[in-house]
Order: sequence, then C-alpha cells, then structure tokens
Amino acid sequence: MGWLLDSDPALRWQVERDLVGAPVEVWEASRRRVAVEGFGARLLGEQGAEGMWAGGAFFPAGYDGKEEGQPWTATTWSLCSLREWGLDAEVLRRRRTVELLREHCRWEYQELPYWGGEVDCCINSWTLANGVWLGADVGRIAEWFVEHRLGDGGWNCEWVEGSERSSFHSTLNSLKGLLAYEQAGGGMESVKAARLAGEEYLLERHLYRRLSTGEPVGEWVSTFRSPARWGYSVLNAAEYFRESGRKDPRMHEAIEMIRNARQADGTWLQGGRHPGRVWFEVDVSAGEPSKWLTLQGMRVLRWWDS
Repeated sequence: MGWLLDSDPALRWQVERDLVGAPVEVWEASRRRVAVEGFGARLLGEQGAEGMWAGGAFFPAGYDGKEEGQPWTATTWSLCSLREWGLDAEVLRRRRTVELLREHCRWEYQELPYWGGEVDCCINSWTLANGVWLGADVGRIAEWFVEHRLGDGGWNCEWVEGSERSSFHSTLNSLKGLLAYEQAGGGMESVKAARLAGEEYLLERHLYRRLSTGEPVGEWVSTFRSPARWGYSVLNAAEYFRESGRKDPRMHEAIEMIRNARQADGTWLQGGRHPGRVWFEVDVSAGEPSKWLTLQGMRVLRWWDS
C-alpha cells in the first residue's frame, strides 16, 4: 500500500478512496492536487489557446498516418486522461473549453462539429463521457447509441463498413459512455435499456468467450494494459461492472483470470503500452509491476469478494 500511495496525485487519491478507506477530506485534498502538479498539471499545460490539444480532435494536426501506432496527444485522448485522473471539471470550464471546442474543433471525419460526435462508437462514447463531465450538450450522442445498437445487443465501430456483429472493444467503450451519461443525470429509459442490453452481450459471453464456440475471443482478453486506451480486457470490463454496481455469476471465470494474474508480491504486471506518440509516459514498460493495474486489480477483487 505504501508503494501505491507513493504516486502521482492522479493515482494516489484513488488509492486513498478505494483501497485505504481514507476520510473524504483526505482523498479530496489529494484529488485537488491533480490540477496543480504531476500528470494533470503537465497535460493542462499542453492545452492550446483554441481549447484543443495538439491542434486536432482525434488526431494531432498534420497527422499523416505514417508513424508507428496511434498518436495519443489530440484533444479527445487528453480530455479522457484528465477525466480519468479525476481533474475537477471546473478547471476546464474556467478556460471556456466547451465553448472553444464548439467554435474551433472539428472531427477529422467530414469536419463534423466536435460536441455533436461522429460515426465511430468509441469516439462517440468518449465524447459523451467528456461532454457530461464538462457540461456540454451531448444528449443527442446518447440517443445515437440507442439508434445504432446492433441486433446481437452490442456495438461495433465498423458498422459504417457494413458490420452486423458487435465488438467486445466497441461494446465496452460504448457502455462506459452511456454509464457516465446516466450517472450525470441522463434519465432516458431508452438509453438505460440499451446499456443493459449491451451488458448482456458481454455477460452472455462470460466477458471473454465466443458465443458460438465458447473459446476465448483472443489473447488480448487477458493482456492488461495501462493506459487501457480503446482496448478490451477482462480487467477493463470488470472495472466497468464495478462502476455500474452489477455483479453477475457469469463474470466468475473472468474474475478468476484477474486474480490469477496477481503476482506473489501482490502486484499486477504491465502487459504493454499501446504504441504511439504521447505527451509523456504515465506507466511502466511491459513486464514491470504497474501501480495503475494494481489499483484496478485490487479494487475489482475487493468489490467482487465483498
């Protein structure tokens, strides 16, 4: 626990709240530090005068697709990081971030307005979650998910290419956005029904199996990465279900996969960072004990075992 507490404020406050059981005033004080030191302060310092990061919505300005991996420096990824680190949204409201992005930022896809979303499920999910966090009007994006859920219950970013089969990755990311919308007060019954149906898509597959054969869908289900970015794993999925408060016996095998990945010293190892340009690294290299993954693994098991 001492190792976890000796961390950037973005991680420390979550350890205090979720693992230590510290008083509210203690972890809230640590959380306020996100804006003024460490990862949060550094990333805030990269925001441009027009409200964007790296001059782009999903990709940095001038991105030509030739570099290794996906760049993680543009506006959407930066907002996701700040939100996940617990930054007080008021910091960005004082900077008029919502208004500046509405005025200056357009998606690379057909130059659609930023807060209106676009056609990619994952992008729309992050925009929905970031929008409700900052107070933007993103209710139409929530309705979009109801309209674009596939027949098997989930979502797939490749629906625009004609895919009719849901994706584990796209479905989990969609669920996260919808849950953030509901938790912020979005009370449309159709949105909740769509989210619960999406949960069933994952639960019917025990969070990692093919419905047709029962075989694991891929090695990536047990490869735990930090930051998770867009990628699916049973740990990432279990964190979602912990946040939604839904325990289901069909999750048991996946939970045991998480438990069995714990090392003898109590840590979880980094499965490998997604390649691509970053402002700065926030976690260790592959094979090393990860504080972020250890936080996630510990709180998932505590929740499940309680």
